[in-house]
Amino acid sequence: MIAITLDNFQQVVVEESRNKLVLVSFWAEQVPESVELRNKLAAKLSNLSEHITLATVDCQSQGQIAEQFGIKGLPTAILLKDAQPLDGISGPQDDASIAEFLDKHLPKPEDFLLGQAKAALEENLLVEAQNAITQAYEIDNSRADIKLILIDVYLQTGKNSEAKILLDTIMMVDQDSEYHALIAKLELAEQAENSPEIKALEAQLIATPDDINLSQQLAAQYSQVNRQEDALTILFRLVQAGDESTKERSKELFLDVLKALPDGDPLAAKFRRKLYTLMY
Repeated sequence: MIAITLDNFQQVVVEESRNKLVLVSFWAEQVPESVELRNKLAAKLSNLSEHITLATVDCQSQGQIAEQFGIKGLPTAILLKDAQPLDGISGPQDDASIAEFLDKHLPKPEDFLLGQAKAALEENLLVEAQNAITQAYEIDNSRADIKLILIDVYLQTGKNSEAKILLDTIMMVDQDSEYHALIAKLELAEQAENSPEIKALEAQLIATPDDINLSQQLAAQYSQVNRQEDALTILFRLVQAGDESTKERSKELFLDVLKALPDGDPLAAKFRRKLYTLMY
């Protein structure tokens, strides 16, 4: 909460409001309702300073500033963007009316989750990004910006078919440079997962399904193109059914694929449980 004076007026009202919203609460000690509104706004915005700066004007000591805003009565609060009034409230306010006023301008829960997902992606924390963006999509599955981040997560986790389905729902008006970059990413991923090497190994394995060496080679190829579940399925079958001479190599490959998965990946947890059940 910043108290506005003539000395910091330019910095708070003009410069600060260029970067984010500034809510100015006008108050005076002799008007208890204005003090109450100021304190309620402070409580509501205590954890939201990233999005809204709360500033106050003591109309007794800073009457000149109140006059510049054209304040006629208290309590009054004015929301500023780029030094211009955007919205405001006046008169006594209860908690419900304050919440309704702020909710119009504060980020929604899905916006917070979208921000978390973007930050996690920048740090290559795929599990955290997936958790956040999936929650955002469950709240609002119509927003293109949420869909595009979810598509990116799908592509980075080898879920190409899910990415393709979601890409097909992006409206033409939302097909920006990010969309086209993801289209190119999907095309490369599809080419990789159906490379000539993989197709050749798949064909050979159909002809000789009991060839353990071929199965291990195919699992390794799947892992390299992010088809981790396919790789783990093959290797778990080999660990489960192979003889002692081949089990150890298959188990090593199986554990290598698990280690390559991000920490906390549900797929890793699923196959670790399967391996544990097999061993014990």
